[in-house]
Amino acid sequence: MRIGSIVFDVRDFEGMVRFWSGAMHYVPREPPSDGWVVLSDPSGRGPNISINRDEDVRPLISRLHLDLYTVEQEAEVSRLIGLGATLHRSPEHGEDFVVLADPEGNLFCVVDATAE
Repeated sequence: MRIGSIVFDVRDFEGMVRFWSGAMHYVPREPPSDGWVVLSDPSGRGPNISINRDEDVRPLISRLHLDLYTVEQEAEVSRLIGLGATLHRSPEHGEDFVVLADPEGNLFCVVDATAE
Protein backbone atom coordinates (compact mmCIF):
# COMPACT_ATOMS: atom_id res chain seq x y z
CA MET A 1 0.00 0.00 0.00
CA ARG A 2 1.12 3.58 -0.69
CA ILE A 3 -0.34 7.06 -0.63
CA GLY A 4 -1.71 7.76 -4.08
CA SER A 5 -3.09 11.25 -3.52
CA ILE A 6 -3.50 13.85 -0.81
CA VAL A 7 -6.81 15.68 -1.27
CA PHE A 8 -7.53 19.30 -0.39
CA ASP A 9 -11.16 20.45 -0.24
CA VAL A 10 -11.03 24.16 -1.12
CA ARG A 11 -13.22 27.18 -1.82
CA ASP A 12 -10.89 28.97 -4.27
CA PHE A 13 -10.27 26.17 -6.74
CA GLU A 14 -8.24 28.10 -9.33
CA GLY A 15 -6.13 29.86 -6.69
CA MET A 16 -5.31 26.65 -4.85
CA VAL A 17 -4.47 24.81 -8.08
CA ARG A 18 -2.09 27.66 -8.94
CA PHE A 19 -0.55 27.64 -5.46
CA TRP A 20 0.03 23.87 -5.11
CA SER A 21 1.16 23.48 -8.74
CA GLY A 22 3.71 26.23 -8.22
CA ALA A 23 4.70 25.11 -4.73
CA MET A 24 5.44 21.52 -5.73
CA HIS A 25 6.25 22.00 -9.44
CA TYR A 26 3.41 19.56 -10.15
CA VAL A 27 1.30 19.45 -13.32
CA PRO A 28 -2.33 18.47 -13.89
CA ARG A 29 -2.64 14.79 -14.79
CA GLU A 30 -5.67 15.76 -16.91
CA PRO A 31 -7.33 19.14 -17.45
CA PRO A 32 -9.40 20.32 -14.45
CA SER A 33 -13.05 19.30 -14.67
CA ASP A 34 -16.02 20.35 -12.54
CA GLY A 35 -13.87 21.66 -9.69
CA TRP A 36 -11.56 18.63 -9.53
CA VAL A 37 -7.96 18.11 -10.62
CA VAL A 38 -5.20 15.67 -9.79
CA LEU A 39 -1.76 17.30 -9.71
CA SER A 40 1.09 14.89 -10.40
CA ASP A 41 4.83 14.91 -9.84
CA PRO A 42 6.35 15.01 -13.35
CA SER A 43 9.19 12.78 -12.13
CA GLY A 44 6.68 10.20 -10.86
CA ARG A 45 8.27 10.03 -7.40
CA GLY A 46 5.85 11.91 -5.16
CA PRO A 47 2.21 11.26 -4.33
CA ASN A 48 -0.47 13.17 -6.21
CA ILE A 49 -2.12 16.25 -4.74
CA SER A 50 -5.80 16.47 -5.62
CA ILE A 51 -7.76 19.70 -5.42
CA ASN A 52 -11.54 19.46 -4.94
CA ARG A 53 -13.84 22.51 -5.03
CA ASP A 54 -16.13 22.44 -1.99
CA GLU A 55 -18.11 25.60 -1.27
CA ASP A 56 -19.02 24.29 2.20
CA VAL A 57 -15.44 24.09 3.51
CA ARG A 58 -15.28 25.66 6.95
CA PRO A 59 -12.11 26.57 8.83
CA LEU A 60 -11.22 23.82 11.30
CA ILE A 61 -8.20 22.90 13.32
CA SER A 62 -5.88 21.16 10.92
CA ARG A 63 -5.51 17.46 11.69
CA LEU A 64 -3.37 16.60 8.68
CA HIS A 65 -0.55 18.50 7.02
CA LEU A 66 2.26 18.05 4.52
CA ASP A 67 5.94 18.03 5.47
CA LEU A 68 7.91 19.28 2.48
CA TYR A 69 11.59 18.30 2.67
CA THR A 70 14.25 20.51 1.08
CA VAL A 71 17.97 21.19 1.32
CA GLU A 72 17.26 24.87 0.54
CA GLN A 73 14.82 25.72 3.32
CA GLU A 74 15.24 29.50 3.39
CA ALA A 75 14.93 29.84 -0.40
CA GLU A 76 11.90 27.53 -0.54
CA VAL A 77 10.13 29.36 2.30
CA SER A 78 10.66 32.65 0.43
CA ARG A 79 9.46 31.13 -2.84
CA LEU A 80 6.32 29.70 -1.22
CA ILE A 81 5.52 33.01 0.47
CA GLY A 82 5.89 34.62 -2.95
CA LEU A 83 3.28 32.18 -4.26
CA GLY A 84 0.81 33.19 -1.56
CA ALA A 85 1.73 31.18 1.55
CA THR A 86 1.94 32.94 4.90
CA LEU A 87 4.25 32.33 7.82
CA HIS A 88 2.31 30.56 10.56
CA ARG A 89 5.18 29.93 12.98
CA SER A 90 8.95 30.32 12.81
CA PRO A 91 11.12 27.49 14.10
CA GLU A 92 11.86 27.43 17.80
CA HIS A 93 15.32 26.58 19.09
CA GLY A 94 16.42 23.17 17.79
CA GLU A 95 13.54 22.74 15.33
CA ASP A 96 14.33 22.01 11.69
CA PHE A 97 10.98 23.15 10.23
CA VAL A 98 9.05 26.31 9.38
CA VAL A 99 5.24 26.19 9.55
CA LEU A 100 3.45 27.94 6.68
CA ALA A 101 -0.20 28.20 5.67
CA ASP A 102 -1.41 27.96 2.08
CA PRO A 103 -3.77 30.68 0.78
CA GLU A 104 -6.80 28.96 2.40
CA GLY A 105 -5.10 28.42 5.75
CA ASN A 106 -4.05 24.76 5.41
CA LEU A 107 -0.86 24.34 7.41
CA PHE A 108 2.26 22.67 6.04
CA CYS A 109 5.89 22.48 7.13
CA VAL A 110 9.07 23.18 5.19
CA VAL A 111 11.67 20.88 6.72
CA ASP A 112 15.43 21.36 6.47
CA ALA A 113 16.51 18.02 4.98
CA THR A 114 20.25 18.70 5.21
CA ALA A 115 20.35 16.84 8.54
CA GLU A 116 19.07 13.57 7.04
